[in-house]
Amino acid sequence: MFCVPHGDILVRGFTTKYRRTDQMEGFHVTIRTSLGPLSGSYGTLWVSLIGSRCESLPVKVVPDGQCLLPGSTCTVVIKPDKEIGSVVLVRLRLEARPGFPDLDWHCADVQLKQRFDAEELDRFPCHRWIKTADGDVELRSDRVCMLNSERLQILREHRARELQTKQQHIRWSTFVEGGPRCIDMTIMKSLDPDLCYTRQSPGTNSNYLRGFTDRTESWSSWEELDILFSQNGKDNTVAKYVRAHWKEDAFFGYQCLNGCNPLQIKQIHSLPRNLPVTTEMVVDFLPEGSSLEQEMKKGTMFLLDYEVLDDLPGNVINGKQTYLASPLCLLHYNNHEELKPIAIQLQKTAGPHNPVFLPSDPEPDWLLAKMWVRCADFQVHQLHSHFLRTHLIGEVCCIATLRNLPEIHPLHQFLMPHIKTSLQINVQARSSLLAPQGIFDKAIGCGLEALPHLLARGTDQLRYTSLCVPDDLTERGIDTMANCYYAQDALRVWNALHRFVMSWMDLYYNDDQEVLQDSELQSWIQEIFTEGLLNFTHTGFPQSFQTKSDLSKFITMVIFSCSGLHAAVNFSQMDFGLWMPNSPPAMFRPPPKVKGSVTEEKLLSFLPDVNATCSVLIILLMLSQPSANYVPLCQYGEWYFSTDAPSRLVEAVQKDLKDIIEHIRKRNRKLELPYCYLSPDAIENSVAI
Repeated sequence: MFCVPHGDILVRGFTTKYRRTDQMEGFHVTIRTSLGPLSGSYGTLWVSLIGSRCESLPVKVVPDGQCLLPGSTCTVVIKPDKEIGSVVLVRLRLEARPGFPDLDWHCADVQLKQRFDAEELDRFPCHRWIKTADGDVELRSDRVCMLNSERLQILREHRARELQTKQQHIRWSTFVEGGPRCIDMTIMKSLDPDLCYTRQSPGTNSNYLRGFTDRTESWSSWEELDILFSQNGKDNTVAKYVRAHWKEDAFFGYQCLNGCNPLQIKQIHSLPRNLPVTTEMVVDFLPEGSSLEQEMKKGTMFLLDYEVLDDLPGNVINGKQTYLASPLCLLHYNNHEELKPIAIQLQKTAGPHNPVFLPSDPEPDWLLAKMWVRCADFQVHQLHSHFLRTHLIGEVCCIATLRNLPEIHPLHQFLMPHIKTSLQINVQARSSLLAPQGIFDKAIGCGLEALPHLLARGTDQLRYTSLCVPDDLTERGIDTMANCYYAQDALRVWNALHRFVMSWMDLYYNDDQEVLQDSELQSWIQEIFTEGLLNFTHTGFPQSFQTKSDLSKFITMVIFSCSGLHAAVNFSQMDFGLWMPNSPPAMFRPPPKVKGSVTEEKLLSFLPDVNATCSVLIILLMLSQPSANYVPLCQYGEWYFSTDAPSRLVEAVQKDLKDIIEHIRKRNRKLELPYCYLSPDAIENSVAI
């Protein structure tokens, strides 16, 4: 332990106890370095106190010969030469030490006592990286505060400076015209280190897939596909179930409700004009004596409509043209609680060269029609249900949060654990998966030419209600279906999150008027609407918040989209896609224009080449595995979630989620094919893969 007098300042560092001396009067300032092994720095640290009246002179924290070690504390006693008033900000400045590497420093917090024996301790949280290039970094106390409650002009100015700095660094850009906007960064090194994270691989083994990268020909036989599957799916019980049942109509319908894209199916009460199906055509697949009109009135008719794919160009893979279809698939929910397809038209426009395929057609015809639907679903699932509704929604909200809500705002603190990882993963996706020579370019039917059009169409068709689980399930008519486990579990998780969000809002907003008067909050939602979502008024997204209820619903939507919805549409991909014919990423022959033109062996010629198949499966394997260090839903390491009232709210929502986990476990024990994707212990807190 050392104790070095320095004029009116007593510098102390890396100590375990205080030593009482006459010099101990003054502000005792303790700077704590985070525990991480790379948190330390060789840099020289200066600290000064900003009071309500004036500020103190900067003081060197670390004496010569010392450095900021991981997990260490360093204390200085500052005796200003005049009264500075109440300390409202602590200013830190890290300077490079000549001759030493210029390492970033991760500061945990600064703790302040008015005097050595004072019981009251003020904390100035940091919990972020500080670089020498940052210059002066100002920390304020841990007391959450709205702009309207700021009584000191110096703190109001601090909020404004923080946002101005963020807005200079965090800017909007356009990835696809007509799609949600994104962050103006194209490489990871541009991203602030506080917005980066390290994903620990779960140790997935893709060696048995990587060996096929040079095989550019079609699969020679179904047996060859079986060998690939058996080598890579021997431990995947869901994938083995898919392999055994993928040809069955009942399983086709099951996937519409509980597969990796449960967002496409919707109840209909009238047929689309471009689907010329009559009762006579499908009478054998309806209850005896019933008709299409009667079944639609009863609410048992459903539709898959992939109009967004109409007239889009197919990709060229291995020098070969691929094809896209825009199918319409009519399904019936029967008395056995089975959802079965009963009619499929492969293109949008009805006509003599666009037949309606039926279950009574030759088996290869009907199976091929279903494969075309599953291929269309693959494209829409990847870019709409997955990328648009989870990744891009999270990114839009993250950018707006950083630009409009200061760190001291309770909504910034509440949302960031759920949205900040979206920036890194999306920058990586745009520079790899969605870039030239990426997986969409090399192996997926919707290649880089069609991709921007499909994203833009999806954005144009996106509705706010479709992202709010109770509204979405009701509008699509799947809220009461006994075997729609996605709907049941999504609603339970949504309700638990909604209670959590409402309780959190109650801590900081007394009434609707305070929501209306929160100018930072209103700027946040306005920027989400105008900048992030292109000012599309027809989408129904809010442009302002009038009530606490409006605010709570929107925040629940954001958190669910980045956690529960992402888990449902992402972590299921390998299960339903490992047997590739069940979910073809591309089709290498055009849709048939007549019936009776294919055999079961000819079906192989429609499917992706060997290398394209394996390239897609490698990506699905990577995406479908939670990381070894993933954070489950509503588990928080951030300091503010462990304080007083927020900690009690966290305990309450964690209890709710544990109850949901137990309910799902009990139900799944009775199911031949368990549905686990929305069990809260399997949901990541954010979009991190």
